[in-house]
Amino acid sequence: MRRCNLSEYAIRVKSVSKNFKIHHEKRDSVFESMTGFFQKQKHSEILQALDNISFDVKNGEIFGIIGPNGGGKSTLLRIISKIYSPDSGSVDVQGKIIPILALGLGFHPEFTAITNIYQSSILLGFKKETIDTRIKEIIKFAELEKFADTKVKNFSSGMLMRLAFATSVFVDPDILIFDEVLAVGDENFQKKCAKTILSFKERGKAIVFVSHNMGLVREYADRVMFLNKGKAQTIGSPDDVIAAYGDFCRERDKISNVSNE
Repeated sequence: MRRCNLSEYAIRVKSVSKNFKIHHEKRDSVFESMTGFFQKQKHSEILQALDNISFDVKNGEIFGIIGPNGGGKSTLLRIISKIYSPDSGSVDVQGKIIPILALGLGFHPEFTAITNIYQSSILLGFKKETIDTRIKEIIKFAELEKFADTKVKNFSSGMLMRLAFATSVFVDPDILIFDEVLAVGDENFQKKCAKTILSFKERGKAIVFVSHNMGLVREYADRVMFLNKGKAQTIGSPDDVIAAYGDFCRERDKISNVSNE
């Protein structure tokens, strides 16, 4: 087993901000609503998805991100994965990175499982020869031996996630990014995923993950960030950050209950 050096950083995020322009159609009268199909008055607003986010992730560290829906978690993962570009700030990633951010992300629905393994891995910068040596292991890990030559458009969501996870870990990236992967699949597959993630940590790999399951975050994360409305509310130990998030949720629910009375 390779001894990891925790003084080395796999990811450094510095002062990252990201805005999106949201377009709306404005209707001020019944006539405008009726004729809107032909004459659309479009208005827009700026949504700040991320606001001056900074943090580091060390090699051999599991970094969890929690927060309410719409808080900016998925946007942040996409920026780290180079799918989005930040409007300001910088992201420095050392090594090969693989993101598992959505069911079937990067898979072509008309291609078979095997073809998609080759295509997605090669696009991420891995050599065909490397995939040749691991293709059988990937299919076996994903529990898709009977479906290796089936087009993925016919896969269930669980089959897609198993294929995505197996492909990602067996091409052995330096950094693994995933969004709720442990929430998909049966209990046995979830345990297999968890065991694999811990083996990545032991070999000095960096893992960043988003989850709404506080039990999983507490069990696996070394550090956690609570992200809300695009801002990093706090970064620290799992227990402290989960407690802060719990306080936020209770206060939010209290305000919601009062407004509904």
